[in-house]
Amino acid sequence: MTEQGETAEQSETTEQSQTTEHSETKERLVPAESKPERPHSSSIIRDILAAPGTVIALAIVLALVVGALLVALFDPDVVRAAGYVFAQPSDFFSAAGEAIGGYFSSLFRGAVWDYQATTFARGIRPLTNSLTNSIPLILAGLSVALAFRGGLFNIGGPGQIIMGAIAATYVGFAFELPLFIHLPAAILAAIIAGSLWGGVAGLLKARVNANEVIVTIMLNSIAGFFLQYILKSPTFIGSGYAGKSLEIANTAVYPELLGPQFRLHWGFVVALLAAVVYWWLMERSTLGFEIRAAGANPAAARTAGVSVNRVTILTMLIAGAFAGLAATGPALGTEKFLTPGIAGSYGFDAITVALLGRSKPVGVVLAGLLFGALNAGGSLMQAASGIPVDVVQVAQATIVLFVAAPPLVRWIFRLPSGAKNVEIIASAPTSGGESK
Repeated sequence: MTEQGETAEQSETTEQSQTTEHSETKERLVPAESKPERPHSSSIIRDILAAPGTVIALAIVLALVVGALLVALFDPDVVRAAGYVFAQPSDFFSAAGEAIGGYFSSLFRGAVWDYQATTFARGIRPLTNSLTNSIPLILAGLSVALAFRGGLFNIGGPGQIIMGAIAATYVGFAFELPLFIHLPAAILAAIIAGSLWGGVAGLLKARVNANEVIVTIMLNSIAGFFLQYILKSPTFIGSGYAGKSLEIANTAVYPELLGPQFRLHWGFVVALLAAVVYWWLMERSTLGFEIRAAGANPAAARTAGVSVNRVTILTMLIAGAFAGLAATGPALGTEKFLTPGIAGSYGFDAITVALLGRSKPVGVVLAGLLFGALNAGGSLMQAASGIPVDVVQVAQATIVLFVAAPPLVRWIFRLPSGAKNVEIIASAPTSGGESK
């Protein structure tokens, strides 16, 4: 009896130990991705940048619908008809339909084709205005996109554009040169100034691990105050008044692309060429591979022999160069002189353009064209229909909101979730990450 009891206890102990070992082995075999993990900021932004094109297109449609509903909601005729909607609902729906129709028709007339124009030139002028507005957005969007691919947040677009505009304007009015030398010299000055201003943030990030978001925001303020200062100096204003520089010589101005009756200039061709350069740099060059590697996983890139410090500096230098080139759109194309508002909101709109374009050259170009069209359409919307231009800004912000939440768009349209894309389409930065 005693021997049988000891044997039973030993067998139970053996079974328990085998069961424990089996469970531990099973836990070890469970793939890491099956365990719930706290989402990291980098992975979240990668999901945003990797959103399928269908979801992005539907996000744009939803944003336009939201804008139309806002127009109808605050239209005076709709509000008045809403007071007796149950007594006479036809008045309410008629007023709402007219408000929404006016929103879309004026947006189309201001951005694509003015079908009420009496001549062909006036009819296509809105399209040329959209293309003109897209020039700095495309170039600044490439700047932000390149920084994203390198794992950095380039919030310094406004400052880099300001410095590029200052350099281009100075070269434009201070020197007398032939056209084939003067214009390239002004463009090159803008590129160098923007590159150096962006390189400051890259150098501080690489050497002392300074947060590039804070550094670039501070550099924006410095550039803005510097712009205000020089627009009071005789070197820039001459015998004129403060707030407006001397005009750039005609030899340093972008030539018109379609003639003097349109604002569109050769800066649009420069923007498209810059997108091609961006594509070659990121997809075909060794430096582009290093930028993508450092942005995706700095530790792995460092192990593979990539100097992350050097790549960080070069990334911000090149990103600043694209932003400086963006300054030539207004400085050498449409404005032809320097003002305090020369940078506009291009630097911050570029963040939206880069996100919407998934940091891909074609996507950034298309996103820049979209936002350029929205800006052009918003002007006519306010002039022709009395619709506030703020509605366009709401639509732009709503696009970002929906692009940032693909599951919401899929839920609204009942789209299948699909398998998770394991390819890193565009790497995004981890704020505060090391760059050693």
